[in-house]
Amino acid sequence: MNLYPLLRPLLFALDAETAHHLTLELLKLAHQTGVSALTVPDISDQPVTVMGLNFKNRLGLAAGLDKNGDYIDALAALGFGFIEIGTVTPRPQPGNPKPRLFRLPEHQAIINRMGFNNQGVEHLLAQVESSAYQGILGINIGKNADTAIENAREDYLIGLRKSYAAASYITINISSPNTKNLRQLQQGDEIKLLLEALKAEQLRLQAEHGKYTPIAVKIAPDLDDEEIRHIAALLLAFEMDAVIATNTTISREAVQGHRYAAEAGGLSGAPVREASTRVVAGLAAELQGKLPIIAAGGIFSAEDARQKLAAGASLLQIYSGLIYRGPQLIADVVNGI
Repeated sequence: MNLYPLLRPLLFALDAETAHHLTLELLKLAHQTGVSALTVPDISDQPVTVMGLNFKNRLGLAAGLDKNGDYIDALAALGFGFIEIGTVTPRPQPGNPKPRLFRLPEHQAIINRMGFNNQGVEHLLAQVESSAYQGILGINIGKNADTAIENAREDYLIGLRKSYAAASYITINISSPNTKNLRQLQQGDEIKLLLEALKAEQLRLQAEHGKYTPIAVKIAPDLDDEEIRHIAALLLAFEMDAVIATNTTISREAVQGHRYAAEAGGLSGAPVREASTRVVAGLAAELQGKLPIIAAGGIFSAEDARQKLAAGASLLQIYSGLIYRGPQLIADVVNGI
């Protein structure tokens, strides 16, 4: 039974951030009491191997919904093929001032400027340790807001070291528009130095732990063709394991005239669908199958998912679609691709 259409008007009547936390708490309660097992639709297993990891299906939860790993088991019970938690930073931080999360229902979109609000990597790792989930778990890492951009590498290395043993894979978030100057890490020598340092540390940690944890790099949808080519070449040169395309957009072209269009932050949901698919296709043309692409951005149906796969993606992630469509979207996508 799909209860979400009944709940959504009530949740959407609340402030977006309040509704976010309430939904997660209700989901956790439903999981603990066994209610979610009665309401989750049947999802067929469709195993696929990507990054050397065995996924039960191609659809995952994008980072940002569960920043601290507080709801891993409840979210996994919805039928995802993998879960990505974070973005987490080395030290706890409050994020940006509220309000910082806005719904644009007319556009099936969300604007957020959360600013990596999280309780720090130690809290997240404790939550991972206490969860029962045995599936593929990605940990998305970023830098603290008060770490100077020239020292960003050290924050990413701390995140990599601490998360390495617990994660199935680690995502490097260098594309959020909500931490000052973060996106410049995608450009010029900045990305070369970062990827070089991360690769060297990954190989050192592999020897230390006797385990290879893949690294994915998450990029923005606002890159032009030349920037896509540049990043693709560097991902191959430094032997990264995957790329996630894409994060939120800073463009407001698709939502002009909306009362929230002038709000700072990243726009996600349906308006980013085409830009995200364009980046996926551009990466696929450059990477030629040498590196898997995880597509995120504007997936609201099985058809949207099929378009991402046709553009060259191996795996998919949703977030905003889940807010607007509810858990039924998971079954629709997995059973429809």
